[in-house]
Amino acid sequence: MIAIDVRTLRKSYGSVHALRGLDLSIEAGGRIVGLLGPNGAGKTTLVEILEGLRTASSGTVSVLGLDPSRAPNALRARIGVQLQTTAFVPELTVAETLRLYASLYPRSLPPTDVLARVDLVDKAKALVRTLSGGQRQRLAIALAMLHDPDLFILDEPTSGLDPIARRQIHDILRTLTLQGKTILLSSHYLDEVEALADRVLILSSGEIVADGTPLELLARGAGSSTLWVAISGDVDATALVPGATFEGPDGSLFRYRTADPTAAIMGLADSLRASGARLDDLRLKRPTLEDVYLQLVGPAAHSSSQPAATEV
Repeated sequence: MIAIDVRTLRKSYGSVHALRGLDLSIEAGGRIVGLLGPNGAGKTTLVEILEGLRTASSGTVSVLGLDPSRAPNALRARIGVQLQTTAFVPELTVAETLRLYASLYPRSLPPTDVLARVDLVDKAKALVRTLSGGQRQRLAIALAMLHDPDLFILDEPTSGLDPIARRQIHDILRTLTLQGKTILLSSHYLDEVEALADRVLILSSGEIVADGTPLELLARGAGSSTLWVAISGDVDATALVPGATFEGPDGSLFRYRTADPTAAIMGLADSLRASGARLDDLRLKRPTLEDVYLQLVGPAAHSSSQPAATEV
């Protein structure tokens, strides 16, 4: 089954072309598809068209077999949505908030079960206004899962959260995939997408410029690896790692850069055997998804962990 199918999707705001003929197909099933791109790339426009909140200028959109512009109510009963900002009624308790939202759907899961899934059982009687940022985000995800949808569309679910709160939400998302749910995750955190996503889409200037698993995108990148070594013995550091460029000392370590870390490490082993020197420390940093992202969209487009307030 195809969860999302988009063909030649275009969206323009006057002379501004937010989406430029997108083609996209996402299969249903327990998977996370990460959506990356700088501010203005068209991520929010795409997400809101999929949710039925905006209409396309042209092209076709199918979400769970439904056209969001023609059957928005039927679609919203089958998808779970978490927007960049969720407006809660501050004087309601957490449990009251869930019961209120549950009344909007033909069927829903028991609120106590949903609170257990997002680890908010102990906050059931707390007023929403007293929740921390991480707790509010978990409540937003609880509202998205309340009617047990098959597809989740999450827009910056961990924006502005501390590392512990982010990890709690990551655990929730992984559990949802184990339950067979499909998740489209829009995020500015590249490390988050690299760790969570089975597939990554990179959007730039309204077009998909990369599509694949994190490993596939890393293989496409032209980035190089950095190797640090610490050696005991009399050796020529400049020739110690054949096939790697010696970049000089880095504290007590020697730093090298190489496009083929496997060959570099094998060459290092040969050098050590030939010289009789001893390897005391070895550290390797391979190219990351961030490196690939910067190659595709450019350093100037790389946004900080705090996204802009508005984005097309």
